Amino acid sequence: MAQQGAQLDGAKFCCSICLDLLKDPVTIPCGHSYCMSCINNFWDEEEKAVYSCPQCRQTVTPRPVLMKSTMLAVLVEQLKKTGLKAAPADLCYTGPEDVACDVCTGRKLKAHKSCMQCLASYCNKHLQPHYDAAPLKKHKLVEPSKKLQENICSRHDEVMKMFCRTDQKSICYLCPVDEHKGHDTVSAAVERTERQRELEVSRLNIQQRIQDREKDVKLLQQEVDAVSHSADEAVEASEKIFTELIRLIQKRSSDVRQQIRSQQETEVSRVKELQEKLQQEITELKRKDAELKKLSHTEDHNQFLHNYPSVSQLSEPTDSSSIDIRPLRYFEDVTAAVSELRDKLQDILKEEWTNISLTVTEVDVLLSDSKSEPKTRAGFLKYSREITLDPNTAYMKLLLSEENRKAELTTQQSYSSHPDRFTVCEQVLSRDSLTRRCYWEVEWRGGGVRVAVAYKNINRAGRSNECGFGRNDKSWALRCANNSYVFWFNNISTPVSGAQSSRVGVYLDHRAGILSFYSVSETMTLLHRVQTTFTQPLYAGLWLLDSGVTAEFCKLK
Repeated sequence: MAQQGAQLDGAKFCCSICLDLLKDPVTIPCGHSYCMSCINNFWDEEEKAVYSCPQCRQTVTPRPVLMKSTMLAVLVEQLKKTGLKAAPADLCYTGPEDVACDVCTGRKLKAHKSCMQCLASYCNKHLQPHYDAAPLKKHKLVEPSKKLQENICSRHDEVMKMFCRTDQKSICYLCPVDEHKGHDTVSAAVERTERQRELEVSRLNIQQRIQDREKDVKLLQQEVDAVSHSADEAVEASEKIFTELIRLIQKRSSDVRQQIRSQQETEVSRVKELQEKLQQEITELKRKDAELKKLSHTEDHNQFLHNYPSVSQLSEPTDSSSIDIRPLRYFEDVTAAVSELRDKLQDILKEEWTNISLTVTEVDVLLSDSKSEPKTRAGFLKYSREITLDPNTAYMKLLLSEENRKAELTTQQSYSSHPDRFTVCEQVLSRDSLTRRCYWEVEWRGGGVRVAVAYKNINRAGRSNECGFGRNDKSWALRCANNSYVFWFNNISTPVSGAQSSRVGVYLDHRAGILSFYSVSETMTLLHRVQTTFTQPLYAGLWLLDSGVTAEFCKLK
């Protein structure tokens, strides 16, 4: 009861315009009180000679001069100290966005509920009969709505309690007589029940999708963490490897420097030793020359003849035959050798850097989009790879040309012996490995050819089943002839149907384990697709089956 009394008192000291405690309270002639700013703003909006009270609508003219009510101001301040702040909810008046009570006269209060049977909205006071009167208790009350009139049939001015399934719209009970005659109609409640079931099913689907997407988000976060962790490890490992390479190069530089200095010391010491001997010989010869000169001036013939034998005798000369006066290169050959090493390292770094860079840019999370195979030739060409054949693997009767992109089966070639060379099958492998997504095309002429990929450790000699492309579990091959295609793996053949063409496209996604062969002409036709797990880097290969046949890896860029 004390609380209700406080609410009643609070209501008396609230401005009915701003619905807050009075600020600078003023009382107008009718006796109602307002905030000074609220009533002034209200009257400013009217812009008339006659001014009215917002509550009782009593008019007054001219506009009253408003003075602050000191007593009210003191009471309001005291109420503020007791914690009173605003008027009760059931005394709130409507704002621009609120639903107004349809029964209130004058300034309307906010509606608390709307009745779907009465098609009216009520504040708490006027809603009370719906709680007390037995007939009204059956009415359906909903949250206040401004759209109640949308439930009235515009044609018959009746409440729309039915639903036309034919036209998918709400109708009243008179509509099936004329406009919706013969249509499939049910009560709105029945349709709502069915749609409610559908709604629940939709909600279940949505909730399941939410759960699935939340799982996907967690998986993606795990992937982000894994990618970041892998990237950190790769950076650390690569820096360590490059540091080791730099240290190795620095060590080799130090070794070469020490070896050059050591050889310099040896050679300089040997030359200086010879130089000292020659210098000693020069000194001795000068002394002999002086003695001979002196002897030549001796006038006593007997004395001359007596001394001549001892003075004229010379020591053995120093051997200087090794001295070859010619322009010498000395250590220039060392510089040339180091320069050659530098050039080779630059070539290797340039080649491998391209491979490393492509490997880095090909890193992906392998989501569904990234795993999907391209649909057009333009899409495949994004992954085009220039294939170069390795002469060290070529069969002795294979002639390589066109910058080692083309192979032809002819006569014996002057290849040197090499452990990587195929000695039984007329085959050749690419120089570089294939470890990511890539695409290439082979143009062939003449008899049959096998377009293949293989592991590097495929046998190079022995029986054909051990080294022939497609005859073992280390290679996959498409046999192309003038009238047919056959796919080979592990010595099992699979006939392939498809458009005949002299050009075959090969798509490889090493990480996803996808290998596809296409017939390439004006369009691309899938001939055969392999889905497996590749355990090693792959190499592109050719097996030329007939004399005179040629096969070339096409330039695609």
